[in-house]
Amino acid sequence: MADIHIHRAHRLGLAKARKVAWKWAEMAERRLDMECTVIEGDDSDIVEFTRAGVDGRLVVAADSFELTAKLGFLLGVFRQRIEAEIEANLDELLADGSKKPAAKAKK
Repeated sequence: MADIHIHRAHRLGLAKARKVAWKWAEMAERRLDMECTVIEGDDSDIVEFTRAGVDGRLVVAADSFELTAKLGFLLGVFRQRIEAEIEANLDELLADGSKKPAAKAKK
């Protein structure tokens, strides 16, 4: 089995981080055929995800994301590629989540 571990610090706070995590879970279900379950807590949330050959969790905190996953034998061969794609997707969502909304034009 191959393991993936990704840590990303952020400054979003828990409310915005939750929104990013939901987007990530929706993307994982849609594009990667994952089954995701979100467990909300007071200080952090956990997104558990699974599919044939993959089991993992994304811990969502006010200041960080911590993703761990175990890949089965067949997918373990592609660990570096899978890890790179997860990192790119997570980084993109974090960048989008940290953007401030555009100010409305004054009349």
